[in-house]
Amino acid sequence: MPKILYVEDNDDNVFMLQMRLELEDGFEVLVARDGAAGVASAERERPDLVLMDLNLPVMDGWQATHAIRANPATRAIPIIALTAHAMVGDREKALAAGCDEFDTKPVDLERLLGKIRVVLAKGR
Repeated sequence: MPKILYVEDNDDNVFMLQMRLELEDGFEVLVARDGAAGVASAERERPDLVLMDLNLPVMDGWQATHAIRANPATRAIPIIALTAHAMVGDREKALAAGCDEFDTKPVDLERLLGKIRVVLAKGR
């Protein structure tokens, strides 16, 4: 069962996506509520994939992605950036920050699942 770390501070988003990924798609989902907690959880839990909100308290998703990539213990963990504020250039910025993929909110579950599967398959 692949383990996904979802770094997200919005309770509604966490509830919806965690429930769907666990119950219907068979993933184990861990949750971190801010970027710093996400970095710590990535190091402690070594998930198979990180879903990273970009607008987070304490440490934003850009900084958290840089921190995960800077740590030899976590740098190979794939990261998919998620954001509700998709502006021109945000995808490129996320990829340049170290994300492997980019998706927008509100989440289109089938599209996101497709990206999760592709990113996980590349890591094997």
